[in-house]
Amino acid sequence: MKKLVRFIDRMNTGVARCTFWLMLVMVFIGTYNAIGRKLGQHFGWSITSNALLEMQWYLFSIIFLFVAAYNLRNDAHVRVDILYDRLSPKKRAWINLLGALCFLMPLAAVCFWTSLDFVGDSWADREISSDPGGLLRYPLKTVIPVAFVLLMLQGLSEILKSIAIIRDQPMDGPEEAA
Repeated sequence: MKKLVRFIDRMNTGVARCTFWLMLVMVFIGTYNAIGRKLGQHFGWSITSNALLEMQWYLFSIIFLFVAAYNLRNDAHVRVDILYDRLSPKKRAWINLLGALCFLMPLAAVCFWTSLDFVGDSWADREISSDPGGLLRYPLKTVIPVAFVLLMLQGLSEILKSIAIIRDQPMDGPEEAA
């Protein structure tokens, strides 16, 4: 069980680390687009494009989707901490376990399942942006089900960690640190 948890945690950490580099690319593209738009307005030339604007949106979408599992792994997701922080580790583990089983896993499974037709149709049509000079959309849409698989795997890891805490066998050694 510990090996599976470590594998999932490391995999999602690796995906997130690769994804963080996309943030740098997105910032450079966004900066270029903003400066290019202002220079273009001032001098009357066009040095930006719809493709660059869409690339910026696509990168943001990829980043958002791929770091969801990493955020879950590092407990960085949104939580209302009115009582949670005051509870014992075992009670928190019960809340995490029930939340994952009742909400996270079913929602991620439904999102994965419903995205398959959406992505399949996009690939069948070889969908592209309707904007002039726009980008291909079907490769980007493929990220959706992949991201939900990563989220479900991380949910499984968190479920196993919660069960271990409930059984007084926590898995928080140095290998599991973020």
